[in-house]
Amino acid sequence: MDVALVQYINRLCRHLAITPARLHPHEVYLDPSDAADPRVACLLNVPVESLRLRFALLQSLNNTLESFFLPLVELRQTHTYQNSIAALLCEAKGLIFYDTKVTVMNRVLNATVQRTADHAAPEITLDPLEIVGGEIRSSENTYFCQAARQLSCVPSSQLCVKLASGGDPTYAFNIRFTGEEVHGTSGSFRHFLWQVCKELQSSALSLLLPCPSASANRNKGKYILTPCPISYAEEQLLHFFGQLLGIAIRADVPLPLDLLGSFWKGLVGEPLDPEQDLQEADVLTYNYVKKFENVADESELEALCAEISSQHHSGESPESPSRPCCTFTYYTMTGEEVELCQGGRSFTVSWENKDVYARAVRSLRLRELQNLECMTAVRAGLGSIIPLQLLTMLSPLEIELRTCGLPYINLEFLKAHTMYQVGLMETDQHIEFFWTALEMFTQEELCKFIKFACNQERIPFTCPCRDGGPDTAHVPPYPMKIAPPDGAAGQSDSRYIRVETCMFMVKLPQYTSLDVMLEKLRYAIHYREDPLSG
Repeated sequence: MDVALVQYINRLCRHLAITPARLHPHEVYLDPSDAADPRVACLLNVPVESLRLRFALLQSLNNTLESFFLPLVELRQTHTYQNSIAALLCEAKGLIFYDTKVTVMNRVLNATVQRTADHAAPEITLDPLEIVGGEIRSSENTYFCQAARQLSCVPSSQLCVKLASGGDPTYAFNIRFTGEEVHGTSGSFRHFLWQVCKELQSSALSLLLPCPSASANRNKGKYILTPCPISYAEEQLLHFFGQLLGIAIRADVPLPLDLLGSFWKGLVGEPLDPEQDLQEADVLTYNYVKKFENVADESELEALCAEISSQHHSGESPESPSRPCCTFTYYTMTGEEVELCQGGRSFTVSWENKDVYARAVRSLRLRELQNLECMTAVRAGLGSIIPLQLLTMLSPLEIELRTCGLPYINLEFLKAHTMYQVGLMETDQHIEFFWTALEMFTQEELCKFIKFACNQERIPFTCPCRDGGPDTAHVPPYPMKIAPPDGAAGQSDSRYIRVETCMFMVKLPQYTSLDVMLEKLRYAIHYREDPLSG
């Protein structure tokens, strides 16, 4: 119940854009709409005063942890010392608010900076013509591989920079595009990360595999690490992938990666759930295993084997040639038929060993999902940029939030983090048209607008200014700036919206109607050809 309350408080604080430390206990209440959420079902019958008292206790606990206790704790877990504070903290991490963890994490990241201001940032040069038209001719031409080659000789210490902050943040490396004249570093860096995520989740690179459950309309668009033996070159690319995760955390640029929960469990070192994780990743295999586990008698098993044999053109039982059979083989996620035990192709599934067969199939899939060889390479890359012991405190969902943010845009949060320049005001008619138009957009269109305006599809959902700090304490790319267009020539309705992506600045003409505003915004986000305008 405590864990459920902490998760509810995390969501409430995200919605209110404040930290739990600033939430008053009397602001905690369960709305009738929360009754449909299974995560808070165990709290529905608790009196509201009890909830508020319990929140006050958790609030006090988290305050002590953040200000006094966690900075003194050795967070590295060891299997030798099961009663170490790190091990106990890992068991109790559900009692710690997400913001408490992020605050401690940010302190550690700023304390482990290895490249100081007097060292020049590494610079890489990318050739956009290699991926022109969106069709990448070979994996070597991708931004991902171009960057991996050039950064392979750069010590990882040079990529460990302080957390991005202010209008001119420090990033792990600078990017120069061949033939492009780009002013500033932020826009090109954010565009690079966006393009790399796009490449990773395409057929251009083979590091990630679409979730097998997608064929059954479940978890469409989600990816897992490709489960297969890897070469040294692939191991280096997975190491670089891990480094990019750490670089994005230090840069506070949410990556538009849609990875299955089992990936994040592997990253933080949590064991997989044999039921839930298998069902999420490969529902067809999950159902296949369940059929064998739930067979009631031998005739039902024979019918099941006949059905499978007809689908896979399997052979007949050597003991009884007229009787269809299944053997101790199964297909991997990459489509290769493998033996589940030595001599499995000649080993027939029978009533006596059907449960052994079902366990073997389940075990094969779970090993593929754990993918220890690939995950070890990713963790090694991540550990070269951020201290891996920080993951002790985080749940799989929380490391995903810290790395990838939320896949939707909160307009109220964006509005609260917008500045108006050169005499513009929020009450100006064309500014009101602008916000009304954005409210009419779908989430897909809002993500495209953010990509157009600052070169990243996802933006942070937290900001230091919500802690009551000065207005200047924003996390990049915030604040969004709205300014008048350059020059004064021509009718305003015939002008187009321009942006400076490095500054997250939208140069907005004074359109005379909402319809014109909608038309120009949609034109801008759908027909932009060159994303590097700033």
